[in-house]
Amino acid sequence: MTKNNNIDTTRRNFLKLTGLGGAALCLGFYFPADGVPALVRPSELSESEIELCPWIIINPSGKVTIVNHRAEMGQGSYQSVPQIVAEELEVDMKDINVIFAIGNEKKYGGQVTGGSSTIRSSYKNLLKLSATAREMLIAAAAAQWNVPITDCYAESGHVIHKPSGKTLHYGALAAAASKLPAPKEPKLKKISEYKLIRKPLKRIDTPLKTNGALIFGLDKRIPGMLFASVERDPRFLGKVKSFDASGALKVPGVKRVFKVKMGYYEYMREGIAVVADSTWAALQGRKELKIEWDTSGFKHWSSPEIFETQQNVLRTQEGMLLKTQGNPNEILSGTAKKVDVVYQTPYQSHVAMEPVNCIAHHKGDSIEIWGPIQAPGWIQDYVSKQFGIAKEKVIVNMTFLGGGFGRKAMMDYPHEAVFISKEIGGPVQVIWTREDDATLGPFRPGISYRCEGTIADGKIEALKFRMAGQNNDHWRGGSKTKANGSTSEGFLKPYYKSIKNLSIADVLFETSIPTSFWRSVYASTNGFAYESFIDEMAHEAGKDPLDFRRDHLQEERCQKVIDKMEEVSGWKKRLKNEGYGVAITECFNSTVGQVVKVSKNPNGGVRIDKVWAVMDCGWYVNPDIIEAQVEGSIIMGLGAATTHQITFKDNVAEQHNFYDYPLPRINEIPPIEVFIIDNEEDAGGVGEPGLPPFAPALTNAIFDLTGKRIRTLPFTLGAV
Repeated sequence: MTKNNNIDTTRRNFLKLTGLGGAALCLGFYFPADGVPALVRPSELSESEIELCPWIIINPSGKVTIVNHRAEMGQGSYQSVPQIVAEELEVDMKDINVIFAIGNEKKYGGQVTGGSSTIRSSYKNLLKLSATAREMLIAAAAAQWNVPITDCYAESGHVIHKPSGKTLHYGALAAAASKLPAPKEPKLKKISEYKLIRKPLKRIDTPLKTNGALIFGLDKRIPGMLFASVERDPRFLGKVKSFDASGALKVPGVKRVFKVKMGYYEYMREGIAVVADSTWAALQGRKELKIEWDTSGFKHWSSPEIFETQQNVLRTQEGMLLKTQGNPNEILSGTAKKVDVVYQTPYQSHVAMEPVNCIAHHKGDSIEIWGPIQAPGWIQDYVSKQFGIAKEKVIVNMTFLGGGFGRKAMMDYPHEAVFISKEIGGPVQVIWTREDDATLGPFRPGISYRCEGTIADGKIEALKFRMAGQNNDHWRGGSKTKANGSTSEGFLKPYYKSIKNLSIADVLFETSIPTSFWRSVYASTNGFAYESFIDEMAHEAGKDPLDFRRDHLQEERCQKVIDKMEEVSGWKKRLKNEGYGVAITECFNSTVGQVVKVSKNPNGGVRIDKVWAVMDCGWYVNPDIIEAQVEGSIIMGLGAATTHQITFKDNVAEQHNFYDYPLPRINEIPPIEVFIIDNEEDAGGVGEPGLPPFAPALTNAIFDLTGKRIRTLPFTLGAV
């Protein structure tokens, strides 16, 4: 892949670049997903090419291009999607080309890369479409040789006639295959027959990332592009009362200074844009701005007040019920022996390695966008409404993302880029600084939980959870009279069968601080509260915490996860109060159990000795990618539990960059072992479910070692 990203993607140049000429076979089926192209758009086919759906492209030379339908932000879709398609298509990974699909909901359905949904939402269709293409290619070869189809098979991008040994590469068959009817039920391989899937293949994007060949959003350039940096109100919702641009306009390279507006759904903010001929000039000009903000009309919050208010509403309000069964209130009010505690988790920033950025070109009757984008369909819909342009005239191209974690699914930064482009009448790249990215949000909401429970006969008799935290849906016009649908996220479904008296409720709590998705969304905070409290219930019952969970999780898949956790961690051989903790959570159709071992640090506090993680994600593609994602989730969970948080004073974020929002360093990462449960169940998510169980497993281990129960995050390991 070339580093030159100023490529003219006309049809003529497209053919030169990819070698596509003559007829090509393009097959695909609709599924709820999407992505975008690295160099070219798969829709830019020559007149002689055949496009049933731009998913599998085979050119006359035999080269196979596979379209990745999701964004690649480190989670591995650029490897996993082609690995699935190549398996049933019978092509070798070393012989394929991979491009991203351009945003188009009519062709690809929902296009949000989030909720750990890339594989679980589309793998069945990916398998079917590639098997269909393979069978059509085999049928075309059989017809050309005038032999029975059953005498032919596909391998390594060729169709082979078994009796004679004759071969034809896919390129020689594409035109004829495209004219054949597609089989309705192509024969799919058994898992035992896989050559690529479930194999730890090396990622095809790793060399390109390490040698600098890949184009991330910050690398992208288009002809005539200017650069912009925007000063925004640090209190999020302030309006521009007045501004003085004279100093900024004196900076060499600065072209324009004007007011802008950007947002997503009902959330809007204003700012002053400095447009220049370089990023440096735009940033220097921004420093010279003098702005007076009107921050009236909304409450200015500080962190102590936020969490005190949350605790107050948990003491005084029952909230909106999401789930209830039995009569937990009657049982809990009728017993003197119950546990009633509050857990708290902080606000967090996303701080992806690549700060937010976007290129936009408002062309009058159409808009084109390039950048690190997780949700092209959302952006098309939002931008079309904001600027009065038909959705199909809003073209969204995704580059590689230097991390996303949910932040780059938002519409605010593309909206801002389009606004500025329209004002200047040309293409512009808007770049957020690291400080912008860390301080302006949206953030993971800080949440307080009130957990009540009682034990009878060694098991949970009644359990009552109440959550007080901002509902991300409220920024998008969601109902404020219904419980947050994610209030139970992270809580294992088999608990509902074993705990007969149970309620989970959402207590309405709002601030003027913008919040949104963060890796594993509410499971990242729910998991800490709920699985920590399950541990408290186990202690109250006088039971081994893993045995206690086994008793309450009477479901075969959960039992197998627990069996594996016991086996790999040596759980049954551990000594009393040796510092072992456990937690099991479920989100995005995957269950992850973790065991954490801690010990006393000679320099004070505790240290983490090891983490064992067991994942049941059902059907899966690449074990190396799963291992990497679980490891990354644990490290991110470690940071959120012990090293960083966002706090507010007078509605202003107090952390700015890595110096005061410190991420875990490599020397702070404990040994991690990841184990995958093999089964043939439907695929679950991989990128996020490994995060929620880490914090409760860690704090449960600290309780086992020290007798100290940690109920508020973050905490400092050295101060335990």
